[in-house]
Amino acid sequence: MKQIAAANSNRPSLKSRPGVLSRLKKDKWLYVLLLPGLLYFLLFKYVPMWGVLLAFKNYQPFTGFWKSEWVGVEHFRVFFSNPEFFMLLRNTLLLSLYNLVFFFPAPIVLAILLNEVRLAVFKRSVQTLIYVPHFISMVIVASMTYVFLTTEGGPVNELIFKYTGQKIEFLASPDWFRPIIILQTIWKECGWGTIIFLAALAAVDVEQYEAAIVDGANRWRQIWHITLPSIRSTIIILLILRMGNVLENGFEQIYLLLNPLNREVAEVFDTYVYMMGITQGAFSYSTAVGLFKAVIGVILVLGSNYLAKRFGQSGLY
Repeated sequence: MKQIAAANSNRPSLKSRPGVLSRLKKDKWLYVLLLPGLLYFLLFKYVPMWGVLLAFKNYQPFTGFWKSEWVGVEHFRVFFSNPEFFMLLRNTLLLSLYNLVFFFPAPIVLAILLNEVRLAVFKRSVQTLIYVPHFISMVIVASMTYVFLTTEGGPVNELIFKYTGQKIEFLASPDWFRPIIILQTIWKECGWGTIIFLAALAAVDVEQYEAAIVDGANRWRQIWHITLPSIRSTIIILLILRMGNVLENGFEQIYLLLNPLNREVAEVFDTYVYMMGITQGAFSYSTAVGLFKAVIGVILVLGSNYLAKRFGQSGLY
């Protein structure tokens, strides 16, 4: 009992603990560094959330935001009963599925390959080259795609014509739209996506590889039993975050390749919101579509995080 009393006496009392103002004053420069990020999320993420009220109003610019008529879930009912809803859902989900299958593993594989390179100069040179496409505008990427794939002198079609005697309408064919989008995404973002995985690989204990070598494990065995399990938590967290963007495929990339000939497979929620909201002025209706996407994204993030925790993996929280 005396030991317990002595231990309790050594603990700081509630009165002796520093207050909030004292802690703020002590770490004031840390909070100053935090301030720009807080202002960014406050001004560009939280304040605009008032705009979701448009989804439940029949917004008219002349009557104003608050005086516009409340219509409840009427816009959602119209959207779900729209014959184009299932086309949009199908196109969006298929593109997201292809991104998960082909693009998501690509930075992981590339990071592991770079991690195996022992020549530092060559490794840094390759990293620089694969980072560059990330900084190229999507407009430039779309223009490059057109130049390479057009039937009017495009090098790809010229090569195909040389050996087959015919040309392929890559940019107008619905069958080629999704492969082109996925290849663009891999080329542009794969190198940039390796940054996080290379940072995770740098934290792997080297002694594990040394022990594996002693046990006779080759490089493939070391990758499978040491490298991949060591970055598994990073992969799962990024996968959970990716699930939140299942209904978002990137407006600019798809819009630049969208045309009347491939619209049946190219039109997604992002381009549909632009068409309805900007070109046709249906602000409330397009807000309802955007809100639907956001709610589905939140549900997918929470659900995937729950499943990850359920199977014993580390989640977002």
